Amino acid sequence: MTKVLAVFTLGLSTLIFPSIWLGFAIIIGLFIISYLAKILKPFTRLIVGFGVPITVMLLFIQGFYSTSNVTFIADFGFAKLGLEGVLYALKIVTTLLVFMGSFYIMNQTTDKGKLVAALTNSGLPPKAGYLVLATLNVVPQMQRRLATIQEAQEARGVETGGTIFSRIKSYIPLLGPVIMSSLTDAQERGMTLETRGFGIKGVKQTSYVHVKVSKLDKRINSGLILFFLLTLAVTILMKSTIL
Repeated sequence: MTKVLAVFTLGLSTLIFPSIWLGFAIIIGLFIISYLAKILKPFTRLIVGFGVPITVMLLFIQGFYSTSNVTFIADFGFAKLGLEGVLYALKIVTTLLVFMGSFYIMNQTTDKGKLVAALTNSGLPPKAGYLVLATLNVVPQMQRRLATIQEAQEARGVETGGTIFSRIKSYIPLLGPVIMSSLTDAQERGMTLETRGFGIKGVKQTSYVHVKVSKLDKRINSGLILFFLLTLAVTILMKSTIL
């Protein structure tokens, strides 16, 4: 729950703060945290793979065609690059990267069962907790199932390498078994939950996973809330000064 609070606190702080520098500082901090968590390489691939194309697209759209552009910093002949549009585009990009990066770190460093148990203990209905767990597990399960089916196809002599067109062609036959096995797993999982009394009303459900809140968690939660309140106060003061 501390990590969930961190995701929303850092993301909302970046969103409401009028300057882009807070977002850049938080992104640098996320890189440090990913290094300490030993997930720096996949985290960097995620940030760069998403950040570079979205930054180029938004800089082009907002920088050249934003209606808020007043100060122009470059003239390319067909259009002028506006400072206000560039800053707005960078603001959107930093906010998205903070939300996505912090959520990725939380997802990679948190046990899914403990996360759902903590959400349930916080008052989330068990059915909603199961939906959260199923949503977080669907992508890894699909990847593992796709890898298994791909290995089976390779053992039967199906060509899965080569050029990009041959790879796309080889992936088309894999979609049918992946979708059918996913539907079968969903049906079996639903029957298993019914036999265990998951939908019974009027009883208190228990969990094998127990989550304890430590003193460090409470201190970090207080620090995150204080950080958000300070960011909100500074934002209000900066906007009032401008007005």
